[in-house]
Amino acid sequence: MKPKLVYPQRIILPIIVALLGVAGCDSGPAQESGANATGHTAPTDITSRINTEVLEQRPFSNREDFDNARRGLIAQDPSLVVEGENGAAIWNMPEYGFVDEHGENAPASVNPSLWRQASLNNIHGLFKVTEGLYQLRGFDLANMSIIEGDTGWILVDPLTSRETASKAFLFAQEHLGKKPLKAIIFTHSHIDHFGGVMGVLQHLSDEEKRELKIIAPEGFEEEATSENIIAGPAMTRRAMYMYGKRLERDERGHVGTGLGKGPAFGTFGFAEPTQLVSKTGSELTVDGVRMVFQIVSGSEAPSEFTFYLPELKAFCGAELVSRNMHNLYTLRGAKVRDARIWSAFIDEARSRFSDADVYFASHHWPLWGQDNIQDFLVKQRDTYKFIHDQSVRLMNRGFTPNEIADNLQLPAALNQDFHNQGYYGTVSHNAKAVYQNYMGWYTANPAKLDPLPEAESAERYVKMMGGADSILEKAQSDFDAAAEMSTVEGKKAYRWLAELLNHVVFADPGNQQALSLLAQVYDQLGYQAESAPWRDFYLTGAYELRHGGPDEGIKPAAMTDVLLNTPVSLFFDSMAVRLNADDAEGESLRIKVTFTDLGESYLLTLDNSVLHNRETSSDTPADATLKLTRPLFVDILTGEAGLKDMLFSDDISFEGSKLDLLGFFSMLDKPEGKFNIVTP
Repeated sequence: MKPKLVYPQRIILPIIVALLGVAGCDSGPAQESGANATGHTAPTDITSRINTEVLEQRPFSNREDFDNARRGLIAQDPSLVVEGENGAAIWNMPEYGFVDEHGENAPASVNPSLWRQASLNNIHGLFKVTEGLYQLRGFDLANMSIIEGDTGWILVDPLTSRETASKAFLFAQEHLGKKPLKAIIFTHSHIDHFGGVMGVLQHLSDEEKRELKIIAPEGFEEEATSENIIAGPAMTRRAMYMYGKRLERDERGHVGTGLGKGPAFGTFGFAEPTQLVSKTGSELTVDGVRMVFQIVSGSEAPSEFTFYLPELKAFCGAELVSRNMHNLYTLRGAKVRDARIWSAFIDEARSRFSDADVYFASHHWPLWGQDNIQDFLVKQRDTYKFIHDQSVRLMNRGFTPNEIADNLQLPAALNQDFHNQGYYGTVSHNAKAVYQNYMGWYTANPAKLDPLPEAESAERYVKMMGGADSILEKAQSDFDAAAEMSTVEGKKAYRWLAELLNHVVFADPGNQQALSLLAQVYDQLGYQAESAPWRDFYLTGAYELRHGGPDEGIKPAAMTDVLLNTPVSLFFDSMAVRLNADDAEGESLRIKVTFTDLGESYLLTLDNSVLHNRETSSDTPADATLKLTRPLFVDILTGEAGLKDMLFSDDISFEGSKLDLLGFFSMLDKPEGKFNIVTP
């Protein structure tokens, strides 16, 4: 079956939109003494001591990960820079050259454990994993793997962008020789594992494209194109924080994501799978290579599989397991993942593929040896199960999410390995995710049932505490006093000051002293964080307190190609959440949209300030009917084509009231995605 190819386009999902270039205004506090060019202050003495203590908590002298990460290196590009269409670098490994290649000598401004992980993620190139299996690592956030078949290659996860995927694919051909591509495997529905597909397809002959198999888990197409459509503007703004978009790559800025270095932003594509795998135990033989699949949808991604290569005794863990603790809740915003199910999938993989001598995955470096792999899977399994079980135990005893997060620590048996540490997810926010999964946002305390909005409660807090000047005097005293505290109390002092000063900033966002002191606190909490997303959130918060928010957010047009590849029902659902209820008050409309290119009609019904949609027949009566192609409708919806364009376009036909149509479109919000986060 010939794959349906959708040629180069912009598919903007939160992991990608996080990389959009944004500028900020310099309206924040004056630069502090000892600050670097972007305003980040020097690590304090207590931060230095906190980070030094980390070196005593785990066996940093163990070099096995570094040996594994370098094992099988065939070739490396020391100046690996990939440029986009406008000549700007979309991938720049030399930017991370400030990280010590051995993961040692961490500066006081970086948690030594995160520094070690950043160093490991700097190791990039083309690697031989085992006979007939290769990986390209460090060309993007994810890995691209190559399996040798009888007559050609099977490629696993073609990265995020066309440009990085092309660079990696050509690099592999340069050093391994050119072979026909027989199949592409998408392990799951996140864009860093399929968005670069056109960078590979552009190098194939027409015959290769005709015969190419594209294999994915069931549900892949819908999940890959529709993720975060509903809440996309909010998620993409938060993703700017999670991935440190506005931070410099240096010792006081972004050092990596824990999962890799960062997402690549270039040109993104999509190819429709030719074969979907729906059941665990399903087997396929592709170009002589036998594959056994395990469906793990609902663990790290809503559509995902792992697979096993019996002849190579190689297990591809996709993103079910990684060389870090993953997120049960993603800080950019996402549906909570079920730790109990996730743990069970890992246990199933451990038993089903127990003969594996090689583990490789969508991120990080491989592992060799049955005993090593089994130990790795057991500890990964038990990490998620421990967080789940102990969070629920404490929840059932009446502990709140904050209390659970503050008290829960991995047991010693799970705290000596590096591969399950909180470089991406953390015990703290994953424990809260378990609580949220069962109990939602409410702790049952009546005081939390109907609190005032943040800015209003902040004003009352500040007034009750004697005003901003009094609070700032005490806060500065506590900040200075932290230098003499124990590391435990010093860190708590910073956490408390973050909460306290946030009240002052929300009560009086123009108070430069409050902005400055809170930014200094965020600097220190960022420097102490083992989790890369925590570090980037704190340091981006500090950056925006000093420089303001972005001048430009995400324009609706940025979602164009997502909408073009989204099932039509979800496409209209995304319109419903943009309806301004105040503008729609008292309105009752029936709008029919007929897509001339799809041969489909949909009826939009507006009543009670609520918009519904359903597929209908072409002769269904309506107040107004709009006939056009879906791409043109998306242009109108996203603002690429204005309402006047709609009225005078030869590609659009109308029936009924044009006034009703114009009125309907004027009720839809156009979210800019640049709202404030650290200020009201």
